[in-house]
Amino acid sequence: MYINKSLCNGCGQCIPKCVEGALQVIDGKARIVKDIYCDGLGACLGHCPQGAITIVEREAEAFSQEEVHKYINKHASSVAHKLSVLPETLQKRVQWPVKIDLVSPNAAFFENANILFIADCAPVVLKNFHTLAEGKAVIIGCPKFNDAKSYASKLSEILKLNSVASITVFYMEVPCCTGLKWAVNKALEDCGKKVLTCEVEVKIGGETIEHKW
Repeated sequence: MYINKSLCNGCGQCIPKCVEGALQVIDGKARIVKDIYCDGLGACLGHCPQGAITIVEREAEAFSQEEVHKYINKHASSVAHKLSVLPETLQKRVQWPVKIDLVSPNAAFFENANILFIADCAPVVLKNFHTLAEGKAVIIGCPKFNDAKSYASKLSEILKLNSVASITVFYMEVPCCTGLKWAVNKALEDCGKKVLTCEVEVKIGGETIEHKW
């Protein structure tokens, strides 16, 4: 990844698109914090109005998912601390990140939260997703490409560290997606807490079926 400093105007539109947190605006220009955090896939490319970001071949530290997780968790904890001193109305509007692998269990937005745990492809077929997500702490995952056991472990930690009001699970009708339900049930079992839960099956066409409270 290469950022042309002469073209970059520091607008920051590329920052939210880098889920690894590799980009920051420093001294008015977007910069790569460390090459080890950049996966080189270019999710930020189409979001630079100045065309300052390009993919080039160069010598760089190898990308490390493990280091990204450490960096994101540390950063998220810092963000959570800053949010804790904001007015409550502002706290409710701010959440980042949303991937379950990356969220910090002690993030401020989990306290007293109604959690929406949703398959990462479900929002694409749910026309009213933004309405469903309003006022909720959103976390997304895909048990087909990730370990449901790790999801259960992260959810259990979230539940242990916070007073969670409810968890709503939206999963696609395909068999592999039921791993999200399993993760929630396992987390509740492991943490020993009783939390109001709801399971919603999402059909390929966008229809939903609520199975239980």
